[in-house]
Amino acid sequence: MKYLDEYRDPELARRLFDEIARITTRSWAIMEVCGGQTHSIIRNGIDQLLPPEIELIHGPGCPVCVTPLEMIDKALEIASRPGVIFCSFGDMLRVPGSSQDLFRVKSAGGDVRIVYSPLDAVKIAQQNPAREVVFFGIGFETTAPANAMAVFQAKRLGLKNFSMLVSHVLVPPAISALMEAPTKRVQAFLAAGHVCSVMGTWQYTPLVERYKVPIIVTGFEPLDVLEGIRRAVQQLEAGRAELENGYTRAVRPEGNPAAQQMLGDVFTVGDRAWRGIGVIPQSGWRLSDAYADYDAEKRFAVEDIQTAESALCRSGEVLQGLIKPNQCPAFGKECTPRNPLGATMVSSEGACAAYYQYGRFVQFVEPELTR
Repeated sequence: MKYLDEYRDPELARRLFDEIARITTRSWAIMEVCGGQTHSIIRNGIDQLLPPEIELIHGPGCPVCVTPLEMIDKALEIASRPGVIFCSFGDMLRVPGSSQDLFRVKSAGGDVRIVYSPLDAVKIAQQNPAREVVFFGIGFETTAPANAMAVFQAKRLGLKNFSMLVSHVLVPPAISALMEAPTKRVQAFLAAGHVCSVMGTWQYTPLVERYKVPIIVTGFEPLDVLEGIRRAVQQLEAGRAELENGYTRAVRPEGNPAAQQMLGDVFTVGDRAWRGIGVIPQSGWRLSDAYADYDAEKRFAVEDIQTAESALCRSGEVLQGLIKPNQCPAFGKECTPRNPLGATMVSSEGACAAYYQYGRFVQFVEPELTR
């Protein structure tokens, strides 16, 4: 398959569905790690067309969704201060904190700006030397290199008025946490292709060996996802646990060495809290000692902010694959895209947003065939 049209070929999709049905003999639970894959699955009804024995679990692969509430409150506190220009990607502005979101800070007079690259925030800092410019750096390994480059550039330019609020998380430790949880249900993983395009596949081999779980690196087109599911079921049915790269057009085993070198220079690995999940050891990045002067948490002294989640929101259980979004009593009622209780309803990659956008208000029950 060399061209994009081939990844949307209905005949090939039919063959993949038939093959998955043919080889499936028992129940399997497969988690897609990335929120982009979740939206592809729900938008195209892939989960409803698979054999009933196969359950797709929506994992914590949405960067907005796993940003902890206390980090949102830190962003709100910093953005509310006079003399601050707070820069963020647009999807973070609607994520609710304890009492408000960044849009409300902006409407109250805060200088909150949507940017399309962290380097835009560096440019704003150059243009406004008398003001503090803060960039909200969130995400998985995919967005981390660009954020690292922004801090690197700020230091190279000698900017004293630029800092970054860092909330970066790493996929492999999250897989470990899911596999070691008492509520573990996942039997195979579809790994995110864009993460692996940066970090490579070598980090996943120890996970496969330790937990005896198949991991398939997968893309985001419907046929990419189907091929990943086919490979996962094939391994599970055969009793195998191997790492497979089903996204070779974008992913190399070594990943992007230049990006990894930049990440190793600017960031250091440490424990990180995940929204709805809790602290996962060694699962996130913070700025290294060489770049500590650009840490917005320290610059604005917001390190000790404590928060509490909404009692109605069950997004943590959604992120762990314990329930589907439409099993939350607040889904589509108290919690909607216009009035979200949690980040999984806000983000364009959130599982709750996908279920709402594509009309999954009730659990799907396969209809009985009439005779």
